[in-house]
Amino acid sequence: MCQTGPGQPGLPTRLVAGLFILKHMHNLSDEVLCGRWIENPYYQYFCGELSFCHRLPFDRSSMTRWRQRLGEEQLVALIQESLSVAHKTGAIGPQDLERVVVGTTVQPKAVAHPTDARLMHRAITKLVGLAKRNRVPLRQSYLRLAKRAAIMVGRYTHAHQFKRARRQLRFLRTRLGRIIRDIRRKIDGDAALEARFGPLLDLAQRVRSQDQHQRGPKVYALHAPEVECIGKGKARAPYEFGCKVSIATPVTSPKGGQFVLHAKALHGNPFDGHTLGPVVADMEKFTGVEARRIHVDKGYRGHNHPHRLRVWISGQVRRVTASIRREMKRRAAVEPSSVTSRPSTAWTATISKAASATVSTPSSQRPATTSACSCDGSQNSCGPSSGPSPKLSRLKTSLKSALVGVLHGGLVSIIRPQAALMHRNRARIRGLVGCAVEMSVECRSDSAHDKTVLVLDADEAVLDLHYAVLGEHFQAVG
Repeated sequence: MCQTGPGQPGLPTRLVAGLFILKHMHNLSDEVLCGRWIENPYYQYFCGELSFCHRLPFDRSSMTRWRQRLGEEQLVALIQESLSVAHKTGAIGPQDLERVVVGTTVQPKAVAHPTDARLMHRAITKLVGLAKRNRVPLRQSYLRLAKRAAIMVGRYTHAHQFKRARRQLRFLRTRLGRIIRDIRRKIDGDAALEARFGPLLDLAQRVRSQDQHQRGPKVYALHAPEVECIGKGKARAPYEFGCKVSIATPVTSPKGGQFVLHAKALHGNPFDGHTLGPVVADMEKFTGVEARRIHVDKGYRGHNHPHRLRVWISGQVRRVTASIRREMKRRAAVEPSSVTSRPSTAWTATISKAASATVSTPSSQRPATTSACSCDGSQNSCGPSSGPSPKLSRLKTSLKSALVGVLHGGLVSIIRPQAALMHRNRARIRGLVGCAVEMSVECRSDSAHDKTVLVLDADEAVLDLHYAVLGEHFQAVG
């Protein structure tokens, strides 16, 4: 990720990889993450520091620079290596890659709800500010009048006085047009100023001329003109502003848990059915396994996949056997992956500006703490048992989730079973996770909540493996 040439070198790959993992696991902003990194020695050791740091060795904006340098090639290499590690350790098999679920979701962008009054007021503010910074004199800025008009539009609309609201909108549109024409007259003939003002003037003109009922692309945010309005038919969110993304996951239940096999941004809000063919072809290209069964929802009716008999649409009756019906019931397994694939605001900015493949980690991953076993030793809670526990299947599911967290980016997890269940099946726990990763199993009692916490602490080799996965590919493409 570092390029030769003038300028300060980029941050070490291990430091940035650790920061991004912590940010995603705890769902933190860049500012909060930097504040916690200073006061938490475990965070610093996790990121490769050998001694406690009292000051940040980097600036917060460096994380933004790293995200901006990430592109499609780097993220595709990361998800390929993640799946490769899972395949080598037995967490996912070739049969899991043959039967998949494909669906679409929306990567939301952190933009305010767009209104004509707000967009025109923001355009006026930005144009006047840019003119002042470049010492371009204006006849009148209209800042005070535009602010008042934008406020009154909201008040009149709330009071259902739409005629007065439209009058204030005309006032804003007229003043924005005056500023656009004034700036173009003042910078006419100056190539440097024309290049500097050109993009913002074009956006302001689009905002001024666009209409509520017009067809085609619109401007919903001046700082992110690539944002699209997407309607997915949700009752709680009829319209979402961002970018449509396709997600593919196994329809089976892999040993390591749920995986994301393919993810790609779909700019232009295309019809879901027209994206199925290219998405499946890309997935088969970098997994190396041909998809035999593809399960989709009803939004894919009329799809363009070349093998139409390999696609099963939700609610389909013909050609549905008992095994296919069971797989169709598991089609909802793509939903948790779609939710956790939604990045934070900073990642959304990177994904929305360039078509990219994103890596998703399993949901419900929490940071683990280490503690010595402090069970009371009574026979009721820690004594041996002659038969298998009826809740062993639930424990297996939790352990599989923890294991896939180690292999796929989560690294650690906390499970809260009953104390008796924990101690009766201690040997089986080690057998479940020992085949893939050496992990230490510890138990401690939580008297405040009357629960027993099972801690799965990854071995140091697992952390080194995860950093090698990130570091080798980021440096190889850099």
